[in-house]
Amino acid sequence: MLEQQWLSQLPLENISGVTPLAGGDVNQAYRIETPDCPYFLLVQEKRTADFYSGEIAGLKAFAAAKVAAPEVIANGQIDGDAYLLLSYLESGQGKQADVGRLLAKLHRTVSSNHKFGFSQPYEGSSMTFANTWTDTWRELFVDQRLDQLRDALVEKKLWGKSELDIYVRVRQAITDALDKHQSRPSLLHGDFWGGNHMFLADGSPALIDPSAFYGDREFDLGCSLVFGAYDQEFYSAYQAAYPLDEGYQQRLKFYSFYLLMIHLDKFGGMYANAVNNMMQQILTDFAR
Repeated sequence: MLEQQWLSQLPLENISGVTPLAGGDVNQAYRIETPDCPYFLLVQEKRTADFYSGEIAGLKAFAAAKVAAPEVIANGQIDGDAYLLLSYLESGQGKQADVGRLLAKLHRTVSSNHKFGFSQPYEGSSMTFANTWTDTWRELFVDQRLDQLRDALVEKKLWGKSELDIYVRVRQAITDALDKHQSRPSLLHGDFWGGNHMFLADGSPALIDPSAFYGDREFDLGCSLVFGAYDQEFYSAYQAAYPLDEGYQQRLKFYSFYLLMIHLDKFGGMYANAVNNMMQQILTDFAR
């Protein structure tokens, strides 16, 4: 629990209560009560305020796209800890089809420079990505992300020669497919799974906890498949609002593969079989 002396340095008056909440595997999270309204507080111990720069930039990009998400109230450092203060969204019940339409709305926003990447790097609990602007999606996704994950898995001895040999073939299949696919630099959530959307009190959907960047919109959809959080209503509503290009079913596996690599890096061998199975599926889909 946060100490009163720490809380007193927040840019809020008359804090009347603090309730710990689930904040994922990265942040401490709290509901902060005030006479006016509640707030949502994220804390990262022993980090500078710019730890939250990427999330702030993502939330502001969502706001500019008129996509419902928490509002940024304040950001700073208190006693050596980074904090991010957000508006508190009261939860309710809603329909997955509305989430699909909201994600399609997000994806219709494209980068102003028509490049792939983001103004801020991605910082996670076990992996950082530079998000350097690139002219092609393949450069950002394969060169900057997949290859970095490959190197991390080798360094942690989670991959050996056999996995590396398969990865070389998978990488080539992905590269060939992306070179033939016309990608647009859409605004992405960047970590789209079932825990990163919510329904507001009026039943409308909102997106939370972004790791935003501009990339191929199939990225978010491929990530959404990994844990089975979304039903057919979600995918049908998305497809009706913003139809996907031919061959998307096979390309979505590239992004499921990416997310499984992230989990293998973060949580270890319990994801090894899932990663290997996805590599085999990609090779089967794109066998010459």
